[in-house]
Amino acid sequence: MRISTKFIATCAVAATAAFGATTAMAEKFVGYGKVEGWNVYVDTEQNTCMIETKDDFDNVVQMGMTKEPGIAYIGVFTKEKTDIKKGDKQGVAILIGEELYFGEATGMRGNITKGYSGGVVLTDNPEVFDAIAKEYTMTVFPETSYSFFVDLTGTYKAIEMGRKCMSEQQGS
Repeated sequence: MRISTKFIATCAVAATAAFGATTAMAEKFVGYGKVEGWNVYVDTEQNTCMIETKDDFDNVVQMGMTKEPGIAYIGVFTKEKTDIKKGDKQGVAILIGEELYFGEATGMRGNITKGYSGGVVLTDNPEVFDAIAKEYTMTVFPETSYSFFVDLTGTYKAIEMGRKCMSEQQGS
């Protein structure tokens, strides 16, 4: 199974939007709700929604939809020292349950909350978020650095709330 990515001109916009709740751009993100350790936000400029959590180590995980129909993102950001450079693209494998997905991550640094760096993967594969909702951990294997685990506790309810939020933004 593959994460089918579409890196288009809006990739930079989508990646920037992924950082909204933890950045100076926070005013464009309005709180929608909270569930099981996740916050759900409405992006008032893009008319999309995002879910976000922060773990005990201040790592941030964000997931949501871009304004491009059918394109979603997963972003993971840390305050730990990394060699990630803004705009760099690298292959990434993501293990969710027993399924391994492949894609490309775009590095982010400097235009996000002071001290954070990380990457964003875009996908047009809805199965990825169904798998995330059902599992409790996700293992990420970047091409050029060490692997790491992402705690997915509470994602089922957060994704459901995010979907409801998106439905309301799209007027359906």
